[in-house]
Amino acid sequence: MDFEFTDDQHAIADMAGSVFADYCTDDRLRQFDTGHQAYMEPLWELCIETGLQALAIPEAQGGSGLGMTDLMQVLQAQGQALGQVPLWRHQLAAATLARFGDDSLQAWATEAAAGRALLTLDLGGLHSALGVQLHATPHAGGWRVNGRVSALALAEQSQAALLPVMAQGQPRLAWIELASKGIQHVPGRMTHGEAIADLHLDGVSLSAAQLLPVAALQWLEPRATAALAALQLGVSAEQLRRTVAYVSERRQFDRAIGSFQAVQMSMADAHIALEALRSCLWQLCYRLDAGLPAPSEALATAWQACEAGHLIGHNAQHVHGGIGVDLTYPMHRFLYWSRALGNALGGSAASLERLGHWLSHHDTLGWKYDLEEHQAL
Repeated sequence: MDFEFTDDQHAIADMAGSVFADYCTDDRLRQFDTGHQAYMEPLWELCIETGLQALAIPEAQGGSGLGMTDLMQVLQAQGQALGQVPLWRHQLAAATLARFGDDSLQAWATEAAAGRALLTLDLGGLHSALGVQLHATPHAGGWRVNGRVSALALAEQSQAALLPVMAQGQPRLAWIELASKGIQHVPGRMTHGEAIADLHLDGVSLSAAQLLPVAALQWLEPRATAALAALQLGVSAEQLRRTVAYVSERRQFDRAIGSFQAVQMSMADAHIALEALRSCLWQLCYRLDAGLPAPSEALATAWQACEAGHLIGHNAQHVHGGIGVDLTYPMHRFLYWSRALGNALGGSAASLERLGHWLSHHDTLGWKYDLEEHQAL
């Protein structure tokens, strides 16, 4: 078996790494922290110029038509650099419309691929203890939506969003134009700098086509998990790299603190968690690109991402000592990102509970059930 990435995938990773690393210096990140930008607009323009914002959008809509493995490479580079741009939400929303929408919705995907429209999405209600807070009821041949959405990323800056709604007892994705009558925005900002807004919807009218089939949510959710986990892999990899460099240079008792056994074990645990996440993520992306079912792999990856983000973040802060909580030092940004990504994934406990529920109802876990002779099981 050959587990190497293709030459094209290596080229995409190199280009993304260069774009993000060149722009996201510590000085620029500090300026973003103290500024009032919703996202890094010059960096987003670079993403549009290089086509990074349309990798996963089908070619028929003007995108590159690539898969999750390719997008994973880009998101890992984004996470390493802490680039504040809406890469994954924008193109996964567009890819979902291209796959499941009618002609009018597919036109949005074309606009997104060209960089003329900014799209967003949110699936947080699927993991929340409160559940999905938007409710759609049939009305005049279409739908009427009421309820609220918490902390929608770039809600003020985006033209439209894919959001889960409860419709006739089951969750489905709704395509909602954010300037529609009946939507109230309450803007805010996450601790890691992402601009958000709570939305309150009161009698927002949708056409029948704006409520996508159930299969759209089933297609999107594991890909959103893979995207968030790829960001976490990048964040944690860079956080660990910087921490190892610090403990190799910081000296106490005439020795580098990285030579102390307790510090070495802490860094080893962090490295193991990082590589466990990497393996799970690669498997998930492979299965999604191969068209194989991946519900358990998505849940396992979500759990690994939450666990790795917490463990690596905690250990990094611990060995940095007092300087780790100094906001003039860059380490705190990685912790903020990890906490935000863990929340977006639903948290490790919720992911583990959902995985346990899946396992209790399925006896077909393992590669052999991907073979044709076992497909009926």
